[in-house]
Amino acid sequence: MEDLDLYIDGKHIPAEDNRRFMRENPISGAVVTRAAAASLADATRAVDAAARAFPAWSRTTPAERRSRLLAAARNLKARGDEIVAAMQAEIGATEAWARFNIMLAADMLVEAAALTTQIKGEILPSNRPGTTAFAVRQPAGVVLAMAPWNAPVILGVRAIATPLACGNTVVMKTSELCPKVHALIVEAIAEAGFPAGTLNAISNAPDDAPALVEALIAQPAVRRVNFTGSTRVGQVIGELAGRHLKPALLELGGKGPLIVLEDADIDAAVAAAAFGAYMNQGQICMSTERIIPVGSAGDRFVAAFAAKVASLTAGDPTEGAQPLGSMVSRAAADRVRDLVQDATAKGARLIAGGGEGTMLNAAALDHVTPEMRLYSEESFGPIAAIIRAASVDEAVRIANESDFGLSSAVFGRDVMAALDVAKRIESGICHINGPTVHDEAQMPFGGVKSSGYGRFGGNWGIAEFTELRWITIQDGPLHYPI
Repeated sequence: MEDLDLYIDGKHIPAEDNRRFMRENPISGAVVTRAAAASLADATRAVDAAARAFPAWSRTTPAERRSRLLAAARNLKARGDEIVAAMQAEIGATEAWARFNIMLAADMLVEAAALTTQIKGEILPSNRPGTTAFAVRQPAGVVLAMAPWNAPVILGVRAIATPLACGNTVVMKTSELCPKVHALIVEAIAEAGFPAGTLNAISNAPDDAPALVEALIAQPAVRRVNFTGSTRVGQVIGELAGRHLKPALLELGGKGPLIVLEDADIDAAVAAAAFGAYMNQGQICMSTERIIPVGSAGDRFVAAFAAKVASLTAGDPTEGAQPLGSMVSRAAADRVRDLVQDATAKGARLIAGGGEGTMLNAAALDHVTPEMRLYSEESFGPIAAIIRAASVDEAVRIANESDFGLSSAVFGRDVMAALDVAKRIESGICHINGPTVHDEAQMPFGGVKSSGYGRFGGNWGIAEFTELRWITIQDGPLHYPI
C-alpha cells in the first residue's frame, strides 16, 4: 500500500508535518489507502500554484488545450485496471460500475476537447455611432473543484475537464472516501502534458474538510466553485460562495420519481426502474427512489417488479458473482435498514430486500405514504419506494412534493401524453420511456430546488466557467453633453 501525496505545482509532495489519514475497505475494515491530510497552508500553496499558472494557460490555443485533453482521455483508459481495483477497495464498487465510470469520464474529456473551439462571442449592434461592440467569453481564473465518492471517475473528471478546456486552472479537493481513485484520475490528466500548476489536487482528513473548504473558497484567486455531493454540504458551500461573491455550480441530492402511466409497457418500466434504483447499490444522485404507478398499472407493475428485485443480490465486488456490491460504509447500510424498518412499522409492505453488514440486496416497499421517512428522505441506497396514485394529476403532485428536483422519468405508450406529464415535473432532467439514471458528456446536467443550480455538460458548461465581457471599439468622434 503506497502513501498518497498532494499534487501541487506539478509535484507530488507530502502534507505539512507529513500528516496523513486512512481510508478503510467498507467490507473488511482493513486500511487500503494512506493519504496526505492537507493543512490550510497546503491549500494556500495549491491555490497560489494555480494562480501563477493561470496567465500562461489562459492564453494557450484551442489546439493545444484540445491535444492535452485527448491525451488525458487515452491515459485514463490506460489506467483502467488500477482504477477498478481502487474503486473496489475504497468504496466497494462492482467492476461493471467502475468500467462504466472510466468509459463515460473518457467521453467527458473528449467532449471537453471539442469545446475548446466552441468558446465564442458575438458582435452586438450598438446605438452609438461608430461603435463596434463585442460580447466575449474569457477564462475566469482558478476553479475550485470538489467531487464525491459515489461515481468518482465520472464526477471527478467532470469537475475539472471543462474548466481546463476553457483556459482556467484548477485546484481539486478530492473525496476523503476515495483518495486513491481521485489521485489516479489526477495523475492520468496531469501526465497528458499540462503545465505545472494547471491542475492541482489536495486530499484531506474528514474532520478537516469544513475549515479547508472555507479557506479555499475565501482565497481571492479562486473565481469559480463547483461541487457535487449532498444537499446538506451543498447548502454550506453555496452560503460560503455567496459570502465571497464567487459563482458556484452545485449538483446535489435527488429523490428521482418514475411515473408509470396506465398504458405503459410494464416490462420496460420494470427494467428501467430496477436499473435506475439499484445500479451502484442506489448510490447515484439520479437513482430512482420513488416509483409512482397510476391506477390499474399499480398491481401489474408491483407483481413484475417484485420478481426482478428479488434477483438483485449483493456480494463481494472482487468476486464478481453478484449484480450488486457493497454500500460505502456500515453507517450508510444501517440508514437504509432504518428506513425499511420505519416504513414497515407504519404499514408499508416489503416486497423484497435484506442483507447483512454493508451487503444489502435490492429492496422495494409498496404502499409508501407521506408519514414514512422513505417518502421524502433521500435513501442513497438500494431501496425503492412504491407510491400509488389514482390519477395522472395525483402522480404529478406526488412527484413534485419532493424538495429535490434532479432526474425523473415517465413511462407510457402514448408519447405525447407522457411528454405532457414530463413538462409538469419539477426536475432538471426527465426521460420518457427511459431510466432516471442516464448521463452523456454533451448534455446539460443539473437540477432545480434542493438538487442545486447550474449545469455541467456541453456548451452549457462553458457558460459556468467563463466570464462574459462586453468590449467596445470606437471609430470616430464622440460628442459628450458636458
